[in-house]
Amino acid sequence: MLTEKNKKEEEKIKTGKKRHQRNFMYNQWIVKNIPFYFFISAIAIIYIANGHYADKTMRKINETEKNLKEMEYEFKTVKQQVIFRSKESELAKAVEPLGLKPLVVPPFRIVDTLEEK
Repeated sequence: MLTEKNKKEEEKIKTGKKRHQRNFMYNQWIVKNIPFYFFISAIAIIYIANGHYADKTMRKINETEKNLKEMEYEFKTVKQQVIFRSKESELAKAVEPLGLKPLVVPPFRIVDTLEEK
């Protein structure tokens, strides 16, 4: 009986040693791969930062496009107003309070009859 009991205890000790060796090997493998884990972590951080940067850039682009459209509309409105106000009838209305009147007689050309030689 003692021998059987001793055999069981020895087996337990051997399996414990094997487990300890496996755990040690596993821990050693984990420690050996720590630089790889840091590398993967750095790539993940860069990936997340790049996503945030892309979102921020897209927001700026959209805001700029919106401002550009507003400026285009404003330009078209001002251009239309300038074209409207530069018509002869509108111009005559605008300068009437100053005492200016449109020409009734067409303009004539002054020709210099003396030619310098």
